[in-house]
Amino acid sequence: MKRRITFFMLVALVLALLAPMAWAQSGMAYVHGVVKDVKGVPVPGAVIQLINKENGRKYDNIKSDKSGEFRALGVQPGAYVLNVLKNGQTIYHIDTTRLGSGENSMDLDLSKEAARQGAGLTPEQKKALEEQDKEVNKIKGLNDKLAAAKAAQDGGNTQQAVQILTEASQIDATQPVIWVLLADAERAMAKTQADPTERKATYSRAIEDYKKAIALKPMGAYYNNMGDAMAKMGDFDAAIASYEQAATLDPPNAAMYYFNEGAVLTNSGKVDLANVAFDKAIAADPSKADAYYQKGINLLQKPTMTGNKVEYPPGTAESFKKYLELQPNGPFAEGAKAMLQQMGQEIETNYGKPKATKKK
Repeated sequence: MKRRITFFMLVALVLALLAPMAWAQSGMAYVHGVVKDVKGVPVPGAVIQLINKENGRKYDNIKSDKSGEFRALGVQPGAYVLNVLKNGQTIYHIDTTRLGSGENSMDLDLSKEAARQGAGLTPEQKKALEEQDKEVNKIKGLNDKLAAAKAAQDGGNTQQAVQILTEASQIDATQPVIWVLLADAERAMAKTQADPTERKATYSRAIEDYKKAIALKPMGAYYNNMGDAMAKMGDFDAAIASYEQAATLDPPNAAMYYFNEGAVLTNSGKVDLANVAFDKAIAADPSKADAYYQKGINLLQKPTMTGNKVEYPPGTAESFKKYLELQPNGPFAEGAKAMLQQMGQEIETNYGKPKATKKK
Protein backbone atom coordinates (compact mmCIF):
# COMPACT_ATOMS: atom_id res chain seq x y z
CA MET A 1 0.00 0.00 0.00
CA LYS A 2 2.79 2.37 0.84
CA ARG A 3 4.42 1.78 -2.55
CA ARG A 4 1.09 2.48 -4.27
CA ILE A 5 0.67 5.82 -2.54
CA THR A 6 4.18 6.80 -3.54
CA PHE A 7 3.40 5.87 -7.12
CA PHE A 8 0.29 8.03 -7.24
CA MET A 9 2.21 10.96 -5.69
CA LEU A 10 4.82 10.60 -8.41
CA VAL A 11 2.15 10.56 -11.11
CA ALA A 12 0.57 13.73 -9.68
CA LEU A 13 3.96 15.46 -9.63
CA VAL A 14 4.62 14.54 -13.25
CA LEU A 15 1.21 15.79 -14.27
CA ALA A 16 1.84 19.08 -12.47
CA LEU A 17 5.14 19.53 -14.26
CA LEU A 18 3.61 18.75 -17.62
CA ALA A 19 0.57 21.00 -17.16
CA PRO A 20 2.18 24.34 -18.22
CA MET A 21 3.61 22.72 -21.32
CA ALA A 22 0.28 21.14 -22.21
CA TRP A 23 -1.58 24.42 -21.86
CA ALA A 24 1.08 26.24 -23.90
CA GLN A 25 0.55 23.78 -26.70
CA SER A 26 -3.22 24.21 -26.47
CA GLY A 27 -2.94 27.99 -26.83
CA MET A 28 -4.30 28.65 -23.33
CA ALA A 29 -2.59 30.46 -20.45
CA TYR A 30 -1.14 28.95 -17.29
CA VAL A 31 -0.98 31.53 -14.49
CA HIS A 32 0.92 31.14 -11.24
CA GLY A 33 2.49 33.34 -8.58
CA VAL A 34 2.44 34.33 -4.94
CA VAL A 35 0.54 36.95 -2.94
CA LYS A 36 2.42 38.85 -0.22
CA ASP A 37 1.14 41.45 2.22
CA VAL A 38 2.60 44.88 3.03
CA LYS A 39 5.25 43.27 5.23
CA GLY A 40 6.28 40.78 2.58
CA VAL A 41 4.51 37.87 4.33
CA PRO A 42 2.63 35.36 2.09
CA VAL A 43 -1.17 35.75 2.17
CA PRO A 44 -3.14 32.47 2.35
CA GLY A 45 -6.77 32.24 1.28
CA ALA A 46 -6.66 35.28 -1.02
CA VAL A 47 -8.96 35.24 -4.06
CA ILE A 48 -7.30 36.24 -7.33
CA GLN A 49 -9.97 37.56 -9.66
CA LEU A 50 -9.33 37.97 -13.40
CA ILE A 51 -11.83 39.84 -15.61
CA ASN A 52 -11.27 39.78 -19.36
CA LYS A 53 -11.40 43.38 -20.64
CA GLU A 54 -12.51 42.31 -24.11
CA ASN A 55 -15.37 39.88 -23.43
CA GLY A 56 -16.03 40.26 -19.68
CA ARG A 57 -15.26 36.64 -18.89
CA LYS A 58 -14.46 36.26 -15.21
CA TYR A 59 -12.16 33.85 -13.38
CA ASP A 60 -12.84 34.23 -9.65
CA ASN A 61 -12.18 30.77 -8.21
CA ILE A 62 -8.40 31.15 -8.02
CA LYS A 63 -7.19 31.02 -4.42
CA SER A 64 -3.80 31.23 -2.75
CA ASP A 65 -2.68 28.32 -0.59
CA LYS A 66 -1.10 28.48 2.87
CA SER A 67 2.17 29.57 1.24
CA GLY A 68 0.42 32.41 -0.59
CA GLU A 69 0.93 30.62 -3.90
CA PHE A 70 -1.77 30.32 -6.55
CA ARG A 71 -2.17 28.55 -9.90
CA ALA A 72 -4.73 28.65 -12.68
CA LEU A 73 -4.91 26.48 -15.80
CA GLY A 74 -6.93 27.01 -18.94
CA VAL A 75 -7.14 30.79 -18.80
CA GLN A 76 -7.91 32.44 -22.12
CA PRO A 77 -5.04 34.76 -23.23
CA GLY A 78 -5.85 38.45 -23.34
CA ALA A 79 -5.99 41.69 -21.35
CA TYR A 80 -7.41 41.43 -17.83
CA VAL A 81 -8.41 43.48 -14.83
CA LEU A 82 -6.81 41.80 -11.81
CA ASN A 83 -8.16 42.06 -8.26
CA VAL A 84 -6.90 40.36 -5.12
CA LEU A 85 -9.56 39.97 -2.42
CA LYS A 86 -9.19 38.95 1.21
CA ASN A 87 -12.31 38.49 3.33
CA GLY A 88 -14.34 40.12 0.58
CA GLN A 89 -12.17 43.27 0.50
CA THR A 90 -10.00 44.27 -2.46
CA ILE A 91 -6.43 44.49 -1.24
CA TYR A 92 -4.68 44.75 -4.61
CA HIS A 93 -5.74 45.97 -8.05
CA ILE A 94 -4.15 46.12 -11.49
CA ASP A 95 -6.16 47.88 -14.17
CA THR A 96 -4.55 46.00 -17.06
CA THR A 97 -2.38 42.92 -17.13
CA ARG A 98 -1.80 40.85 -20.26
CA LEU A 99 -1.70 37.07 -20.27
CA GLY A 100 -0.14 35.23 -23.14
CA SER A 101 -0.49 31.59 -24.10
CA GLY A 102 1.73 29.35 -22.04
CA GLU A 103 3.27 30.18 -18.68
CA ASN A 104 2.57 33.54 -16.99
CA SER A 105 4.29 34.34 -13.70
CA MET A 106 2.86 37.17 -11.62
CA ASP A 107 4.02 37.76 -8.07
CA LEU A 108 1.59 40.14 -6.38
CA ASP A 109 3.57 42.09 -3.80
CA LEU A 110 1.38 44.36 -1.71
CA SER A 111 4.43 46.00 -0.12
CA LYS A 112 5.05 47.77 -3.44
CA GLU A 113 1.47 48.95 -3.51
CA ALA A 114 1.85 50.11 0.08
CA ALA A 115 4.95 52.06 -0.85
CA ARG A 116 2.98 53.73 -3.62
CA GLN A 117 0.04 54.60 -1.38
CA GLY A 118 1.95 55.10 1.87
CA ALA A 119 -0.04 52.40 3.67
CA GLY A 120 1.49 50.03 6.20
CA LEU A 121 4.72 52.03 6.45
CA THR A 122 6.64 53.28 9.44
CA PRO A 123 6.46 57.02 10.20
CA GLU A 124 10.01 57.38 8.83
CA GLN A 125 9.07 55.59 5.61
CA LYS A 126 5.94 57.68 5.22
CA LYS A 127 7.95 60.87 5.69
CA ALA A 128 10.49 59.74 3.11
CA LEU A 129 7.67 58.93 0.69
CA GLU A 130 6.07 62.33 1.27
CA GLU A 131 9.39 64.06 0.63
CA GLN A 132 9.80 62.05 -2.54
CA ASP A 133 6.32 63.06 -3.71
CA LYS A 134 7.11 66.70 -2.95
CA GLU A 135 10.28 66.46 -5.00
CA VAL A 136 8.42 64.86 -7.90
CA ASN A 137 5.76 67.58 -7.78
CA LYS A 138 8.42 70.28 -7.58
CA ILE A 139 10.23 68.91 -10.62
CA LYS A 140 6.96 68.72 -12.53
CA GLY A 141 6.14 72.30 -11.56
CA LEU A 142 9.58 73.48 -12.66
CA ASN A 143 9.32 71.64 -15.97
CA ASP A 144 5.93 73.26 -16.58
CA LYS A 145 7.40 76.70 -15.90
CA LEU A 146 10.40 76.08 -18.16
CA ALA A 147 8.06 75.00 -20.95
CA ALA A 148 5.88 78.08 -20.43
CA ALA A 149 8.93 80.36 -20.42
CA LYS A 150 10.21 78.85 -23.66
CA ALA A 151 6.81 79.32 -25.30
CA ALA A 152 6.76 82.95 -24.16
CA GLN A 153 10.27 83.63 -25.41
CA ASP A 154 9.62 81.87 -28.72
CA GLY A 155 6.60 84.12 -29.09
CA GLY A 156 8.73 87.21 -28.52
CA ASN A 157 7.38 87.94 -25.02
CA THR A 158 10.72 88.12 -23.23
CA GLN A 159 9.27 90.03 -20.29
CA GLN A 160 6.84 87.20 -19.53
CA ALA A 161 9.65 84.66 -19.93
CA VAL A 162 11.73 86.57 -17.38
CA GLN A 163 8.82 86.67 -14.95
CA ILE A 164 8.15 82.92 -15.23
CA LEU A 165 11.83 82.01 -14.88
CA THR A 166 12.16 84.32 -11.87
CA GLU A 167 9.34 82.33 -10.24
CA ALA A 168 11.16 79.11 -11.13
CA SER A 169 14.34 80.36 -9.46
CA GLN A 170 12.35 81.05 -6.31
CA ILE A 171 11.05 77.46 -6.28
CA ASP A 172 14.55 75.98 -6.59
CA ALA A 173 17.64 78.17 -6.48
CA THR A 174 20.02 75.20 -6.71
CA GLN A 175 19.52 74.45 -10.41
CA PRO A 176 22.13 76.19 -12.61
CA VAL A 177 20.06 75.70 -15.76
CA ILE A 178 17.28 77.87 -14.29
CA TRP A 179 19.67 80.75 -13.61
CA VAL A 180 21.17 80.45 -17.10
CA LEU A 181 17.77 80.42 -18.80
CA LEU A 182 16.72 83.43 -16.71
CA ALA A 183 19.92 85.28 -17.60
CA ASP A 184 19.46 84.43 -21.29
CA ALA A 185 15.89 85.73 -21.18
CA GLU A 186 17.05 88.94 -19.45
CA ARG A 187 19.77 89.39 -22.06
CA ALA A 188 17.17 88.97 -24.81
CA MET A 189 14.82 91.43 -23.10
CA ALA A 190 17.58 94.02 -22.74
CA LYS A 191 18.04 94.07 -26.52
CA THR A 192 14.43 95.22 -26.91
CA GLN A 193 14.63 98.04 -24.35
CA ALA A 194 15.01 101.53 -25.80
CA ASP A 195 15.88 103.29 -22.54
CA PRO A 196 19.68 103.05 -21.99
CA THR A 197 19.40 103.08 -18.20
CA GLU A 198 16.76 100.37 -18.17
CA ARG A 199 18.71 98.31 -20.69
CA LYS A 200 21.92 98.55 -18.66
CA ALA A 201 20.09 97.48 -15.50
CA THR A 202 18.68 94.43 -17.27
CA TYR A 203 22.10 93.42 -18.57
CA SER A 204 23.45 93.85 -15.05
CA ARG A 205 20.79 91.47 -13.68
CA ALA A 206 21.64 88.96 -16.40
CA ILE A 207 25.32 89.06 -15.41
CA GLU A 208 24.46 88.43 -11.77
CA ASP A 209 22.27 85.48 -12.73
CA TYR A 210 25.03 84.02 -14.93
CA LYS A 211 27.34 84.27 -11.93
CA LYS A 212 24.82 82.34 -9.82
CA ALA A 213 24.75 79.58 -12.43
CA ILE A 214 28.55 79.52 -12.65
CA ALA A 215 28.85 79.28 -8.86
CA LEU A 216 26.74 76.12 -9.03
CA LYS A 217 28.30 74.65 -12.17
CA PRO A 218 31.13 76.41 -14.06
CA MET A 219 30.67 75.87 -17.79
CA GLY A 220 32.19 77.44 -20.88
CA ALA A 221 28.82 78.26 -22.41
CA TYR A 222 27.78 80.16 -19.27
CA TYR A 223 30.95 82.28 -19.37
CA ASN A 224 30.44 82.87 -23.10
CA ASN A 225 26.92 84.25 -22.67
CA MET A 226 27.98 86.31 -19.67
CA GLY A 227 30.79 87.76 -21.80
CA ASP A 228 28.23 88.92 -24.33
CA ALA A 229 26.20 90.69 -21.63
CA MET A 230 29.36 92.34 -20.27
CA ALA A 231 30.33 93.52 -23.75
CA LYS A 232 26.83 94.96 -24.30
CA MET A 233 27.28 96.96 -21.09
CA GLY A 234 30.63 98.26 -22.35
CA ASP A 235 32.69 96.32 -19.80
CA PHE A 236 35.10 94.94 -22.40
CA ASP A 237 37.85 93.86 -20.02
CA ALA A 238 35.42 91.74 -18.02
CA ALA A 239 33.98 90.32 -21.25
CA ILE A 240 37.43 89.30 -22.51
CA ALA A 241 38.24 87.60 -19.21
CA SER A 242 34.93 85.74 -19.42
CA TYR A 243 35.65 84.47 -22.96
CA GLU A 244 39.13 83.36 -21.92
CA GLN A 245 37.65 81.39 -19.03
CA ALA A 246 35.10 79.83 -21.39
CA ALA A 247 37.88 78.62 -23.69
CA THR A 248 39.81 77.19 -20.74
CA LEU A 249 36.81 75.26 -19.44
CA ASP A 250 35.57 74.05 -22.82
CA PRO A 251 38.49 73.42 -25.24
CA PRO A 252 36.35 71.75 -27.96
CA ASN A 253 34.49 75.05 -28.42
CA ALA A 254 37.50 77.31 -27.78
CA ALA A 255 37.55 78.59 -31.37
CA MET A 256 34.06 80.05 -30.97
CA TYR A 257 34.90 81.67 -27.64
CA TYR A 258 38.14 83.19 -28.95
CA PHE A 259 36.31 84.47 -32.02
CA ASN A 260 33.72 86.15 -29.80
CA GLU A 261 36.57 87.67 -27.78
CA GLY A 262 38.11 88.99 -30.99
CA ALA A 263 34.79 90.53 -32.00
CA VAL A 264 34.48 92.30 -28.64
CA LEU A 265 38.03 93.64 -28.91
CA THR A 266 37.41 94.79 -32.47
CA ASN A 267 34.27 96.67 -31.40
CA SER A 268 36.23 98.32 -28.60
CA GLY A 269 38.87 99.53 -31.09
CA LYS A 270 41.63 97.20 -29.83
CA VAL A 271 42.37 95.62 -33.21
CA ASP A 272 45.85 94.35 -32.34
CA LEU A 273 44.54 92.42 -29.33
CA ALA A 274 41.55 91.36 -31.42
CA ASN A 275 43.84 89.72 -33.96
CA VAL A 276 45.64 87.90 -31.16
CA ALA A 277 42.24 86.44 -30.23
CA PHE A 278 41.48 85.60 -33.87
CA ASP A 279 44.84 83.83 -34.12
CA LYS A 280 43.87 81.78 -31.05
CA ALA A 281 40.58 80.91 -32.74
CA ILE A 282 42.44 79.80 -35.87
CA ALA A 283 44.89 77.74 -33.81
CA ALA A 284 41.98 76.02 -32.08
CA ASP A 285 40.16 75.44 -35.39
CA PRO A 286 42.12 76.11 -38.62
CA SER A 287 38.89 75.81 -40.61
CA LYS A 288 37.22 78.77 -38.89
CA ALA A 289 36.96 80.95 -41.98
CA ASP A 290 35.34 83.99 -40.33
CA ALA A 291 38.38 84.42 -38.07
CA TYR A 292 40.61 84.84 -41.13
CA TYR A 293 38.26 87.39 -42.66
CA GLN A 294 37.92 89.50 -39.49
CA LYS A 295 41.66 89.38 -38.98
CA GLY A 296 42.14 90.67 -42.55
CA ILE A 297 39.67 93.50 -41.95
CA ASN A 298 41.57 94.56 -38.83
CA LEU A 299 44.92 94.47 -40.66
CA LEU A 300 43.50 96.72 -43.39
CA GLN A 301 43.13 99.44 -40.77
CA LYS A 302 46.89 99.63 -40.27
CA PRO A 303 48.38 100.60 -43.67
CA THR A 304 51.72 102.35 -44.07
CA MET A 305 53.14 104.47 -46.90
CA THR A 306 56.33 103.69 -48.77
CA GLY A 307 56.75 106.70 -51.04
CA ASN A 308 53.46 106.90 -52.86
CA LYS A 309 52.68 103.23 -52.36
CA VAL A 310 50.28 101.93 -49.72
CA GLU A 311 51.65 98.94 -47.83
CA TYR A 312 49.49 96.62 -45.75
CA PRO A 313 50.72 94.58 -42.79
CA PRO A 314 52.01 91.09 -43.55
CA GLY A 315 49.25 88.51 -43.58
CA THR A 316 46.49 90.85 -44.78
CA ALA A 317 46.07 89.42 -48.28
CA GLU A 318 46.75 85.91 -47.00
CA SER A 319 43.85 86.20 -44.53
CA PHE A 320 41.35 87.08 -47.25
CA LYS A 321 42.70 84.39 -49.56
CA LYS A 322 42.41 81.79 -46.80
CA TYR A 323 38.82 82.82 -46.19
CA LEU A 324 38.01 82.37 -49.88
CA GLU A 325 39.76 79.01 -49.88
CA LEU A 326 37.60 77.83 -47.00
CA GLN A 327 34.39 79.66 -47.92
CA PRO A 328 34.42 80.45 -51.66
CA ASN A 329 30.67 81.13 -51.55
CA GLY A 330 30.50 82.33 -47.96
CA PRO A 331 28.71 85.50 -46.77
CA PHE A 332 31.97 87.49 -46.87
CA ALA A 333 33.29 86.07 -50.15
CA GLU A 334 32.47 89.16 -52.23
CA GLY A 335 33.87 91.42 -49.52
CA ALA A 336 37.12 89.44 -49.43
CA LYS A 337 37.46 89.70 -53.23
CA ALA A 338 36.83 93.44 -53.08
CA MET A 339 39.53 93.86 -50.43
CA LEU A 340 42.03 91.89 -52.48
CA GLN A 341 41.25 94.02 -55.55
CA GLN A 342 41.73 97.16 -53.47
CA MET A 343 45.14 95.84 -52.43
CA GLY A 344 46.06 95.15 -56.08
CA GLN A 345 46.12 91.40 -55.49
CA GLU A 346 45.29 88.84 -58.13
CA ILE A 347 42.21 86.82 -57.31
CA GLU A 348 42.13 83.16 -58.13
CA THR A 349 39.07 82.15 -60.10
CA ASN A 350 39.06 78.50 -59.11
CA TYR A 351 38.11 78.89 -55.43
CA GLY A 352 35.72 76.12 -54.56
CA LYS A 353 36.38 74.21 -57.78
CA PRO A 354 38.14 70.83 -57.78
CA LYS A 355 41.70 71.07 -58.95
CA ALA A 356 42.37 69.49 -62.30
CA THR A 357 44.57 66.43 -62.24
CA LYS A 358 47.68 66.50 -64.35
CA LYS A 359 47.79 64.16 -67.28
CA LYS A 360 50.62 61.68 -67.24
